[in-house]
Amino acid sequence: MPTAIAVTGADLALPPQDERTLPAVVLADLDRQPLEQALTAVQTLVEQHGHVIVLYSSAVPAAVEQRLHTVRSLLESDRIALFRPDLPPLAVAVLARQLRQLASCDLGPGVVASAGRLLTHYLHAGALLGSVARLDRVPGVSVKSHARSWVPGSQFGVLAHPQPQLVRATPETVLPGPEFGTWLLVARGQLQSDWVTDALAPAWKAQGLRETTLPAESADWWGTGKAIEFCAYLPDLSVLYQLVASVRQGVCHWCGIDVIGDRCVFCSATPPPAAELTARTAHTARALTTGD
Repeated sequence: MPTAIAVTGADLALPPQDERTLPAVVLADLDRQPLEQALTAVQTLVEQHGHVIVLYSSAVPAAVEQRLHTVRSLLESDRIALFRPDLPPLAVAVLARQLRQLASCDLGPGVVASAGRLLTHYLHAGALLGSVARLDRVPGVSVKSHARSWVPGSQFGVLAHPQPQLVRATPETVLPGPEFGTWLLVARGQLQSDWVTDALAPAWKAQGLRETTLPAESADWWGTGKAIEFCAYLPDLSVLYQLVASVRQGVCHWCGIDVIGDRCVFCSATPPPAAELTARTAHTARALTTGD
């Protein structure tokens, strides 16, 4: 069975992008169900799929994140990866779907999990907001610097990733977008505006546009329910696969799984210092020649 890709809410389980996209596993209400029930659910997933990758946003209730870590600790398993990318909720859902696409390919679980960090660099995530008074999750954006432009009824375009930026949204003012072809996913909250579809999408040269429901955690992440969240992403599995396959693979020195990048998402191990690697290599060579 392919690696299971799990999310913490049904609104993070986006519809399939193509016929190969695997279904998402929804681990809902982890903080409300008995611990034994959560343990059984995750253990069953591990037994059925071999490895489980759980994606969740930084706006998830603290009790849910604590339960995830408790379950992983009690199961004493290095086959459960907990991944909380520094992205708004809609972008987390998009990233989870991309991993669901990749999980259908001939890629090992460690490579699929590591691909999450790689593909984050190709997402452009933001929102149109009716208020920025409680916007505190986007570092590097100075709300005070825009105070003079605040007038009643103003709407603000905010880019959270990859390069934080805030503008007062007008038909002529948009945010910097991707320099490669993407699709745009839009999730409408309690805000009426066509700025995203009529101004931003054409400026970003979106090759396709889809709409979905606003994730429940978005209001907390953006500091307001008066929002229209958006995310530009690469939709094609062939492109995603090529990006991942082009990166040199290595072996985690701790758990032995194939990975890309400098950190194993399953056991959180990073490569040992170069001097330690050299010493290990020398010891192995001596053992082979002496028969130890």
